[in-house]
Amino acid sequence: MGVRFSPPAPILWNIIMFKHYLPDVVHHMRERDESIGGDNPYKWVRKMSSELFGGKKVLIFGLPGAFTPTCTNEQLPNFERLYDEFTALGFDEVWCTSVNDAFALNKWARDLGIKKVKMLPDGNGQFAEGCGYLVDKSNLGFGKRSWRYAIVVNDMSVERWFEEEGMSENCPDDPYEVSNPENVLKTLQEKFVLY
Repeated sequence: MGVRFSPPAPILWNIIMFKHYLPDVVHHMRERDESIGGDNPYKWVRKMSSELFGGKKVLIFGLPGAFTPTCTNEQLPNFERLYDEFTALGFDEVWCTSVNDAFALNKWARDLGIKKVKMLPDGNGQFAEGCGYLVDKSNLGFGKRSWRYAIVVNDMSVERWFEEEGMSENCPDDPYEVSNPENVLKTLQEKFVLY
């Protein structure tokens, strides 16, 4: 498992004293290209994390998987619904990441009518692992997946964490409180201080 972002107590001291950066890994993405024509005008592109997030303030939320119940019924659609309220706080973009390939994430977003939140495929789990959030969910037949979390990122530097409690291998539960969009938004609106 990679180096975890979540700083131990005292939180403030750790955030001030140490910088935590996103892992600069390759993301295998599908990009629309009208020159291709046909019913599926998409091409493969490979982008580094730094290309996607460098020089921007973004909110990234990670979840266990596309098409799974809580992710589908609650987390992704509610981040989409609250997108404009997040951008009103100064975020350039909101991203959803999961240990799924680009085909699965893009199909999931289309099925849910997602127009604003951007999808960040992590098919190999390298981003989740680099963030310290890759966990084994073999007890559910999922293999390696992302733990549920949200992070505030400013020019690749992680400045705030919203990590569900109890992160562990083969966790029997799927907590969804700290990283839900309503809690993230309320916390940022009340205490929006980036160190």
